[in-house]
Amino acid sequence: MNEVSQVISNISGFVWNNLLLYLLVGTGIVFTVRTRFVQVRHFVTGLRNAFNSFSLNGTKADHHGMSSFQALATSIAAQVGTGNIIGCATALYAGGPGAIFWMWLSAFFGMATIYGEAVLAQIYKQKDVDGHVSGGPVFYIKACFSNKFGSFLACFFAIAIIFALGFAGNMVQANSISDAFYTAFGIPKLVVGIGIAIIAAFIFLGGVKRLASVTEKLVPLMAVIYVVGCIIILIVQRKFLLDAFASIFIGAFNPAAVLGGAAGIGVREAMRFGVARGLFSNEAGMGSTPHAHALAKVRRPQEQGMIAMQGVFFDTFIVLTLTALVILTSGKLQVGLSGALEGAALAQAAFSVTLGSFGNMFIAICMLFFAFSTILGWYFFGEVNVKALFGVKSVRIYAVLVVICIVIGSLLKIDLVWNLSDLFNGLMVFPNLIALLALSGNVVKLVREYDNACEDLE
Repeated sequence: MNEVSQVISNISGFVWNNLLLYLLVGTGIVFTVRTRFVQVRHFVTGLRNAFNSFSLNGTKADHHGMSSFQALATSIAAQVGTGNIIGCATALYAGGPGAIFWMWLSAFFGMATIYGEAVLAQIYKQKDVDGHVSGGPVFYIKACFSNKFGSFLACFFAIAIIFALGFAGNMVQANSISDAFYTAFGIPKLVVGIGIAIIAAFIFLGGVKRLASVTEKLVPLMAVIYVVGCIIILIVQRKFLLDAFASIFIGAFNPAAVLGGAAGIGVREAMRFGVARGLFSNEAGMGSTPHAHALAKVRRPQEQGMIAMQGVFFDTFIVLTLTALVILTSGKLQVGLSGALEGAALAQAAFSVTLGSFGNMFIAICMLFFAFSTILGWYFFGEVNVKALFGVKSVRIYAVLVVICIVIGSLLKIDLVWNLSDLFNGLMVFPNLIALLALSGNVVKLVREYDNACEDLE
């Protein structure tokens, strides 16, 4: 089994590091240029609209859709996950401080990509005979290619996302929570897994209404707890902050100046691990978050596109950056050194420098929020595609299977499942990017219409 896991890991690494790294960034550059840097020109408007629709108990979501903030919260719930802690630590260990710069750069272009995804999700969302609204890549892929090729791409995407996120992905998230709680509090993993499964099942069976109600409260709460915790640590470690920032910029272009050639880390490694982990974390271009943005009740698709950009900004430029700075100011990072701390262990050690024994507990609590919110978002994204493939009646079966996966995932050492999830995450990107690029002209047209409308108002 270890050999199978290694083979899948190698294939996944090739897909992410040699194909998707360039395709995702390239797509972001295309959308950035064609929309004339929409992520810069309309960033403030999107931020203002997101705050204007902010509410802990906003418009009640139903089968007709949800508020813009609820859609953004559901999107962020999926984006901000274990990758913001473990993924960041892994990128720093493998690529050095410079990896963070390349994370920022990929996120900048990714904001334009996710704008396009949200706009297309709004344009091509559909209502069934009972008035239930659904949207996402399956719908705009079929609209783009109205033939057998389109049906194949849509079906391939749907199967990949159901397995990658709904099943395998949620096993990994549950495992992250149970591991963290066992390390911090000694709570048996089975107990944690069953507890997570019960709460998740209650939310799943409540449909989109209950999901939106939970995410609009959970996301702001987890954001405040994590951001405040990180800021406190950075205030204590403030004398190391300038050096940390300097190492990010120097390490991006001249890693040897920071690392002294440690473990052969060069610009290529910093770029590869930074971009790959950054894109995996914020999910721009992967085709997951459009499922949430399709349900937003907005006057114009462009409005949700601008709000969608805020999810990438919050995920990478705030949460992931804070994690990186905590690690860089802790003195615990030993880039590429065999046997050195990496992943979750590196993050826990970094937080414990300032927080002491509470460091493990803080990470455990944050992992609970991050991973559980991701479980909710990923379940919902899978559900949309289950409905598209098998109909509404199959949703209950899907929910039961996800709950079972959560319990099993909390118990297992699931390197194989994690590698499979990585691989299917990568594979589902291809049909989404094909449709995004083919439909980019539609997005550009709407951007220009919005720009012209704004000029007329002036």
